[in-house]
Amino acid sequence: MSESDRSFAFSPSARFLLVAAAFVVVVAGLKAAATLVTPFLLAVFIAVVVQPPMRFLRRRGLPGWAALLLVVVMIVGIGGAMVGLFTTSLNEFNASLPEYQARLKVMNGEAVRWLDHLGVHISRDVLTSMIDPAGILGLASDLIKGLGAALANAFLILLTVVFILMEANSLPSKLRVALRAPDASLRHLRQVLETINGYMFIKAITSLATGLLVWLWLRFLGVDFAAMWATLAFLLNFVPTIGSIIAAIPAVLLALVQLGLESAVLVAAGYLLVNVVIGSVIEPRVMGRGLGLSTLVVFVSLVFWGYVLGSAGMFLSVPLTMALKIALSSNPQTRPIAIMLGPEVEARHCADATRSEPGKGGCDSEPTRRHEPG
Repeated sequence: MSESDRSFAFSPSARFLLVAAAFVVVVAGLKAAATLVTPFLLAVFIAVVVQPPMRFLRRRGLPGWAALLLVVVMIVGIGGAMVGLFTTSLNEFNASLPEYQARLKVMNGEAVRWLDHLGVHISRDVLTSMIDPAGILGLASDLIKGLGAALANAFLILLTVVFILMEANSLPSKLRVALRAPDASLRHLRQVLETINGYMFIKAITSLATGLLVWLWLRFLGVDFAAMWATLAFLLNFVPTIGSIIAAIPAVLLALVQLGLESAVLVAAGYLLVNVVIGSVIEPRVMGRGLGLSTLVVFVSLVFWGYVLGSAGMFLSVPLTMALKIALSSNPQTRPIAIMLGPEVEARHCADATRSEPGKGGCDSEPTRRHEPG
């Protein structure tokens, strides 16, 4: 290295500070531009998800414009049906709210008298605020409204999706011309698309099963607005870690007000059983080794993307982090960061690969994960 090169060299601590400063600037920029970035990310995400059905239609002999038209109709139909169902149920719930609040006052009076008998003195107003179904529902509906706010520019998002799908076929040829190592870049791009599609396919099926089982259980117990709670369970199941908990709380509290303590316990037990069986048994078994992310990283990504992009970021947190991890693993200099984001089994795989091929200095690819039942 020449003397001039050494004068511009950074120490490890200086490089770390430089990278940290750049990270803060990028995060601040993303947060400041969230109103523009979020709709674009949603459009990219939707385009990635609908690529498999569009390819299926093309293989069936449909021309490109016809396949694109059918996919757009499918997007509009599914989105419109879910928004209509949830909005109608929410309006009916708001209309019935005075009745539930009247029942809640009676229950609170009984609870206050019982606590006074035990020597525990608590204000009725405090107790009401603690178990108000409308207030708890607000937490869940705020998540949906946050996603809805991002979807407020629905026409712009849909138009962006259409243009992305129109350009999808020509993208590989453009990348081959534009990039220095197109084969490696295309391989990593395919890995991102396949990983996100596999995750979303399984998550959509398990979320649909969650919503259906919740609806059947609530209908069996006679809880009002079972369709709304089932729709909420379906949507919030895409939010990792806390989504299922938030979806369960308003339904449990409504069952408490409407049907009593025993029914509320049964509703809570049903939610717990459904989420344990589907989320902790079926999903990991079908996904094979899982998301390729550690549990801590999944939770931190939920908080991080929620802070940067709002409620929509919470829905997109896992796909965005998975894509980021694959991008980091494609570069030898950033591969250690990707390994830190992954689970322990992946770190062991990379350590074994390093020992078997010490010249490489790390693993070049992630351990194979199944996205289909096997």
